Amino acid sequence: METVANVLVGLVAALHGYILALEMFLWEKKPGRGLHGFDAEMARATAPLAANQGLYNGFLAAGLVWGLIAADPVGHAAQVFFLSCVVIAGVYGSVTANRRILFAQALPGALALAAVLAAG
Repeated sequence: METVANVLVGLVAALHGYILALEMFLWEKKPGRGLHGFDAEMARATAPLAANQGLYNGFLAAGLVWGLIAADPVGHAAQVFFLSCVVIAGVYGSVTANRRILFAQALPGALALAAVLAAG
């Protein structure tokens, strides 16, 4: 179960690394604009907000990677903390921004959190 948990944590970390790149560097390009259907002007106007969100997603990814490489009990605690943050952020985002966030962010985080807790 520990291997499954580690793989899921790694996938959630990679997802948040991708979100960082999308929101910080690709927001005004086709991948970023396509995510929300923004035209170039709207993407330009919202780019600073997206970059800020991207930075926070990068911190989540970094915390999850730290949890994977740190020795227990610190590694386990870091994984539980940062996965909990992912789930909370995903639920909040689904309520305030877009329901898709529940499935794209909160669900993977919750599955990984359940696996980490089951692995002990």
